Amino acid sequence: MAATEAARLPGSALLAAALALPGVQPASADSAPDQRSVSFRYLDYLDRQPGRDRVRIKAPTVHALAPLGSDWSVSGSLVSDAISGASPAYHSSALTRLRDKRQAGELSLTRYLADGTVSVGAGYSTEADYVSRGLTVQGSLSSDDRNTTWHAGLAVNRDAINPVTGAVSGERKRVADLLFGVTRVLSSNDVLRLDASASRARGYLSDPYKLFDERPRERRSTRLLLRWNHHLPSLDGTLRLHWRAFRDDWGVRAHTLGLEWVQPWRWGLSLTPQLRLHTQSAARFYVDAQPGPSVPLPPPDALHSSFDHRLSAFGARTWGLKLAKTLGPEWTVDVKLEHYEQRAAWRIGGRGSPGLEPFQARSWQVGLTRVF
Repeated sequence: MAATEAARLPGSALLAAALALPGVQPASADSAPDQRSVSFRYLDYLDRQPGRDRVRIKAPTVHALAPLGSDWSVSGSLVSDAISGASPAYHSSALTRLRDKRQAGELSLTRYLADGTVSVGAGYSTEADYVSRGLTVQGSLSSDDRNTTWHAGLAVNRDAINPVTGAVSGERKRVADLLFGVTRVLSSNDVLRLDASASRARGYLSDPYKLFDERPRERRSTRLLLRWNHHLPSLDGTLRLHWRAFRDDWGVRAHTLGLEWVQPWRWGLSLTPQLRLHTQSAARFYVDAQPGPSVPLPPPDALHSSFDHRLSAFGARTWGLKLAKTLGPEWTVDVKLEHYEQRAAWRIGGRGSPGLEPFQARSWQVGLTRVF
């Protein structure tokens, strides 16, 4: 199995924490770093449905950042994902075994200007049946008073798909992402950020490991992300809120609300509990599960169809907790735990897709960073 499966895991946000492959991650208008840093992280992810473990991913990651003179910096990441377990061929049924390994890397170069930054990056990812190449260009510009920073970015990916099942051969996928955003310092205790992005994917967008999965060969989507950080001096803590809206021309409409509280303690400790709520509608060509054990069939004369429950209507909740500690001026260690749960009945503002079993995922991640 490969990125065609892993990239659509409901816990993909957890994987992104290990390594964000080429995508638009706007640079800030900070000055060039004056120290080098090296970080190591290890992620262990497991998802399951009632009575059955499904996909497990183990992902060690190394990230490094170094200044180049007073106006430049270079950064890079390497990750190795070991993927194993089982995945449903349709809805929540017919689990089939999978095993694969992904090797990926990213490298970026940033130029720091008087009022902003310019950054270029490249990434590469390879698996047994999936190869992805990406390029990014991004930049930022700050106002004279440094209270407002504008961000913009462009990312393009070129992927080659050759599934081991032989369902297709030599297929290609092309994705372009464009982002604009603004960060505003509202007061000494409040920072607001708004990002708007658009994406266009073309080529083979189906999943060759799903039964009767035939999706459109183009997908256009838009996202709106609003973040607000509010510091409470009386508690010496910071509240982080974010709201994300997503829509595409497949008919998926999604909203995600996130809440975090960062509480520093004595002895260099900090504790961050978090909560995320997600709800989405189904793609217009998603086919609901039907009662009974029989294998479903696409509707007669249907041009597109999918039994992939990730395109269904559902709601989801994520609980998490992160503990970090500084070990002197050079070292920081952190541990993060998350639990994700998805159910059709939790959809907000409408009925969820019927016939799907509850889905859960858990992850833990440990990180170690040295600055020198």
